[in-house]
Amino acid sequence: MRIIFSRKGFDSSSGGCPSPVLPDGRLLSLPIPDVRSKIRYRDLQIEGINPGRLVSQLTRSKVNSSSGAHLDPDLLNGHLPRLAGWRPLLGQTGSAQGHLSKQGIQPGDLFLFFGLFREAEIYQRRWRFIPGTAARHLLWGWLQIDEIVHVDSLTPGEQPWLNYHPHLHGEPDSNNTLYLARQSLSLPGLNHIAGSGVFEQFDPRLQLTQPGSDKPSVWQLPSWFYPADRQPLSYHHRAERWQINPSHCLLQAVARGQEFVLQADHYPQSAEWVAQLLMPS
Repeated sequence: MRIIFSRKGFDSSSGGCPSPVLPDGRLLSLPIPDVRSKIRYRDLQIEGINPGRLVSQLTRSKVNSSSGAHLDPDLLNGHLPRLAGWRPLLGQTGSAQGHLSKQGIQPGDLFLFFGLFREAEIYQRRWRFIPGTAARHLLWGWLQIDEIVHVDSLTPGEQPWLNYHPHLHGEPDSNNTLYLARQSLSLPGLNHIAGSGVFEQFDPRLQLTQPGSDKPSVWQLPSWFYPADRQPLSYHHRAERWQINPSHCLLQAVARGQEFVLQADHYPQSAEWVAQLLMPS
C-alpha cells in the first residue's frame, strides 16, 4: 500500500490565508477559489456556519460568498444537495497527477489530506484569526481509493452525479483523473470505518508541524518515518531534509508540491500509525 500526503485547501497562495480551526475545535478545510467552478462558497452547507460570510471575513474580502469554490476533495455528502449515485472523490490533474502515476498509485492506496490551519474566532461579530496563534500543517481527511477514472474516458451523461465536479469543467488535460472512494476502509481492523471522511475535531496526533515552530513546513514525525536506507517520502530524497532523534524525526517539507507518496510496505509501523489516526477516540 501507498500513503499519499495530499496538500489541499487554503494557504498563503491559494485563498491567501489558512483554513480555520473553529472555536469548537472543528477543522474546516476551505476549498480553494476557482473561477470556473459552478459551486459558490455560499452554496456550501456547513452546520452552524455561514461559509460565505466566514471566507469573506477571513480573507478580508479577497474571496467572497459569490466566488467559485474548487470543492475537491469532496468528502461529505452534506456539503451540497446530491444526485443519486454520488460518491466521495478526489480529482487530480497536471504534474501532480503525473507524479501519482509515476508512483504507481492504485486502488487500495490511501490519501491523507493535509493543509494549513490556524485558530479562528468571532470578535466583534466578525470572523478573525486569533492574534498570536501560528499557522500549522494539520491532517484533516482521508480517502482510500476504490476506482481510478480518467475523465477523458467518460461519455456525456454517463454518470450525471459527477456533472457538478470542478474537474469536469476545467481546461482539457489528458492527465485529468478522478479517484473514487471505497464505501468502507479495507485495512486491518478498520473495515467498519468509512472509506473516506474528515477528522472533525483537532487532535494533537493530526499535527504535522513541529510543536512551537513558526515554520509550518518543519514537520515532527514518528521516528520510523526516517528513511535510513529505504525509499523516502517522495520529493524528500535529500538527506539534509531529515533529522533523527530518539523519539521522533524532523522533516523540512518542500515548500510547494501537492502529493507526497510513502511506500508503506517499506515502513511496517505505518499500519499501526494509520489505525491510530482513523480509529474513533
